[in-house]
Amino acid sequence: ALALANDTPFGLASGVFTTNLAKAHRMARDIRAGVVWVNTYRAVSPLVPFGGYGQSGLGREGGLDAIRDYTRSKSVWIR
Repeated sequence: ALALANDTPFGLASGVFTTNLAKAHRMARDIRAGVVWVNTYRAVSPLVPFGGYGQSGLGREGGLDAIRDYTRSKSVWIR
């Protein structure tokens, strides 16, 4: 199932349905997708980063990851 899930140039989102929580965690870790839903689908929140892998886009929307896309840190030392 993992090889089939990752056999694509895209990786926006995926879903895993299982009663085995350990298997769900392994699949979520190894699937190349920006979102992995476990035993649910299309749950979203503006507080959580959303974005894809591969040809499914650049960067993330939502959460602190989105803020980092639009900001740049800088250090200034004044004596």
